Amino acid sequence: MRRVVTGHDEKGRAVVVSDGPVPRSREFTSLPGWVSRLPWASEPGEQLSRTGEDPTPKVTSLLPAPGGTRFIVLTFPPESAMADPAFDPVAFDREQRADSPGIADLIEPDGMHTTPTVDYGIVLQGEIVLELDDGHCTHLSAGDIVIQNGTRHGWRNRSDQPVTMAFVLVGAERDG
Repeated sequence: MRRVVTGHDEKGRAVVVSDGPVPRSREFTSLPGWVSRLPWASEPGEQLSRTGEDPTPKVTSLLPAPGGTRFIVLTFPPESAMADPAFDPVAFDREQRADSPGIADLIEPDGMHTTPTVDYGIVLQGEIVLELDDGHCTHLSAGDIVIQNGTRHGWRNRSDQPVTMAFVLVGAERDG
């Protein structure tokens, strides 16, 4: 995956300041096919960077504070990969906590989770199922979008192909 970042030169003109792979990207060894990328992030009240300086090395939590953002791209392998006898859920949990601090702490054993964020999700490739409380499932395909309003949910790749989704998480205050 390629990331192009713009900024301004010393004369104030718009320029490309970075063009290359997403530097904060991890292919999990505990679950082949699971890939997590953090192309960009912003903190509450942060001013635009004129130089396009990469904020991702400083991110200590993938869960943004209210008014902050995280741009995350995930590739989910087929759910059947977790049924493989070679799958080690303890190793996956450890890798998930290292890669996704903040969010990983909220993930339940069945993958369901609730975050204090508004998430804009776009299915880039493949098909996936969004599961909500009570087991309600909605099938999504490439090009579909989801607006996730701080609700408890889980992602299920019941196909035999990987699925890639892009998410923009916007930190929000809980309403109680």
